[in-house]
Amino acid sequence: MTDTARARKLADRIKVVVAETLDRRIKDPRLGFVTITDARVTGDLREATVFYTVFGDETEREASAAALESAKGVLRSEVGRQTGVRYTPTLTFVADAVPDTARHIDELLAKAQEADAAVRFTAAGASFAGDADPYRTSGEDDLDSEGGGDSTEEDEQR
Repeated sequence: MTDTARARKLADRIKVVVAETLDRRIKDPRLGFVTITDARVTGDLREATVFYTVFGDETEREASAAALESAKGVLRSEVGRQTGVRYTPTLTFVADAVPDTARHIDELLAKAQEADAAVRFTAAGASFAGDADPYRTSGEDDLDSEGGGDSTEEDEQR
């Protein structure tokens, strides 16, 4: 059985250790402004996936990915030293897609807001297609109640 609580705790600790080590020990000039967003550990605690984002353009992202790959050994050693687990998990770095997804959602929301504004502008000068009050008034209800309610074909023929 896998202990998911232990895996979560180890993932949180790995996230902190990797972030601190990148900040303090790794002096690679290719490493840009990297933020560690999440870490996940498999149930057997042998593999860890570390998600990161890089502030900058595509070339900076590629350079930072190469710097993380080259620093993987140092980072794994530091994780093993600070976590104290029997088997130090292997680290895999994955660029996090959350910022790109958030940007796409913001663009979709902006388009929806523009469409709502266009509908609001069109509706501002519009008038009703039929009566202003399409619902029955109390005077019409009195006429129907005198007639005995719904009429059938037999009542109409009489």
